Amino acid sequence: MTRDMLALSAAPPAKQPLVVLVSGMAGSGKSTFVSQLSSHLKKTRKAGYTINLDPAVQYLPFDINIDIRDTVNYKEVMKQYTLGPNGAILTALNLFTTKFDQVLQLVDKRAPELDYIVIDTPGQIEIFTWSASGTIITDTLAATHPTVICYVIDTPRSASPATFMSNMLYACSILYKTKLPFVLVWNKTDIKDHQFAVEWMRDFEAFQAALADDTTYMATLVNSMCMVLDEFYQHLSVVGVSSVTGTGMDALMDALAEARGRYDADYLPELERALKRKQAQEAKRQQGSLTKLMADMALDPAAAATAATTTSTTTTTDASQASATSEADRGHDGGMDGADGGDDTPFNPLHEDRRTRERDNDRLAQDRAEEASFSRFLGKSAS
Repeated sequence: MTRDMLALSAAPPAKQPLVVLVSGMAGSGKSTFVSQLSSHLKKTRKAGYTINLDPAVQYLPFDINIDIRDTVNYKEVMKQYTLGPNGAILTALNLFTTKFDQVLQLVDKRAPELDYIVIDTPGQIEIFTWSASGTIITDTLAATHPTVICYVIDTPRSASPATFMSNMLYACSILYKTKLPFVLVWNKTDIKDHQFAVEWMRDFEAFQAALADDTTYMATLVNSMCMVLDEFYQHLSVVGVSSVTGTGMDALMDALAEARGRYDADYLPELERALKRKQAQEAKRQQGSLTKLMADMALDPAAAATAATTTSTTTTTDASQASATSEADRGHDGGMDGADGGDDTPFNPLHEDRRTRERDNDRLAQDRAEEASFSRFLGKSAS
């Protein structure tokens, strides 16, 4: 975590709205889900705040409070940096992240009057989940507000055991990476009911039965993975919703409330422990740097005393030479002043050039004496 994150987490706002990060594979219906969630919040008189992080989306079916498209021009990024679509989305997200502290300031100003902050992420799930900018945004939000991941799944497409397992593995990887409370949202239940997926998650034998007639290598691999993910399934909140009809939204709100409780009970104490470890490591690093600096600067007492004596002697000699030079200069200056100096010798340019060379030679001799003295000091210190 960065210093800014530590500072932000140290002074949270009085009221803490719940941040809902909506993630999922392309085509799973994330934006439509966010639209239905925003409508449900208005119907239930809950104050919502929506943020769009997809710079390439053409149309969004809901009102947006903060839009990345107002800050970064996706097509201009693609043109200026000679990037493809995915590279331009990632670069746009990186540019937006550099200003994310301003987004947090806007959110904090509205936080006392908000209940939910809903964030729609890019359609290319890996761009947000596994990029540095996505990690910074997620960790910063989680350090300042209660945060929950809503992983949206296309229910009809997951009717295939292989596609189902792919979604589960992706969900498991996101949970492992963020360590945030997780809600599985089976979307498009108006087309296909999600109970088959719930049964596969709760009963691995039912999932194996669905693979009974498939003898390919992929089926064998998926069959072995269902046993591995059994523990993962036990700690997930699962809801089925329809982003078109609004079915299941009440169950979703209950799941979000439960997930917020898990954030307070599990994630927040772990965050505080991580902050303390970070502070202890920083203090230890600073102490080590200070100790090393003091060790590098330390001198042997005898060498230090000799160096001090040599320096004192050199300083006295240099002062005597400087005094003599000053007297000579004043004498020469007096000769130049004519009647004021008591010397009637007329001014001679040749004599003036000679006196200038003598002064330069005196200064050169003084500089060489100082360099020799400093060299003797270094030699004694090193010994």
